[in-house]
Amino acid sequence: MTIAELSSMFLSFAIGLVCLPFLIRFLNKEKVDQTERSYIKSHEKKNGTPTMGGIAILLAVTISSIVYSFTNPKIIPVLILTLGFGLIGFIDDFMKVILHRVDGLKAWQKLLLQIVVTAIFAYYITHFSHVSLDLMIPFTGGNKVNIGWAAIPILFFAVIGTVNGTNFTDGLDGLASTVTLVVAFFFAAASVRLNGSVEVMGLIMAGALMAFLCFNCHPAKVFMGDTGSLALGGFVAGMAYMMQMPLFILIVGFIYLIEVLSVIIQVTYFKATHGKRIFRMTPIHHHFELGGWSETKVVTIFGVVTVLLSFLAWMAM
Repeated sequence: MTIAELSSMFLSFAIGLVCLPFLIRFLNKEKVDQTERSYIKSHEKKNGTPTMGGIAILLAVTISSIVYSFTNPKIIPVLILTLGFGLIGFIDDFMKVILHRVDGLKAWQKLLLQIVVTAIFAYYITHFSHVSLDLMIPFTGGNKVNIGWAAIPILFFAVIGTVNGTNFTDGLDGLASTVTLVVAFFFAAASVRLNGSVEVMGLIMAGALMAFLCFNCHPAKVFMGDTGSLALGGFVAGMAYMMQMPLFILIVGFIYLIEVLSVIIQVTYFKATHGKRIFRMTPIHHHFELGGWSETKVVTIFGVVTVLLSFLAWMAM
């Protein structure tokens, strides 16, 4: 990893750090704030905290990526997926917070837009970046498998599943930022090891997230909103596919997986038993919160788990 590549992280960090105070003041002035669930008492004080802070993450990532894309063209499809999903999140946030439509985009609208963005990404990497859709199998010494036509539906499932898992993870101060920061460093290191040529994108996202965490750690001065959380999911999926590592998301992105699974399990069990629950509340970070854990404890433990799983994923390579 060269000094020039490392400088991308500092550029992104600097842009985020400069943008965020102005953005927060603007969001406060325009009353672009979030209403928290009142049945989590510790969250009542969050009411009025500005949201859509993910705009700063997107600005930092986009500007830095454009600067470094001339020497690192493989980061372009990752940027496309990050920006594409970030735009979907922005539209959803805008409808909820600015237009005061409680549910934002309808489920089918959001899914349709996600399919379109994923299709653009799939077309770009196969026709312009010439990245194979072969899958690297963990714990096989780097062996890859060609699954033929099935690679396309798996790509759509993996990308959209990762994005929504990341979205569910964004529920506590600094949680999605911390977990994805670790994942960004993992994929940056993996790219160096595998000559994936996308390590700069991992460093750029890491820089943006470190800047955001300066304002998003507990007690948060700003939330990222769907603008940020969907963009983070697009980034993770994009990085994985550029290195043929989507199966590794199951390891390094285990927190995303368990967050979305907890919701699926809870809803399914609730309907099947006519009102009974397995978890106190989902996504699962709220289960631990209602069990007595502080937000800081949940974020710390989830972050540590992601660090440990990153080492496991490294060995699995």
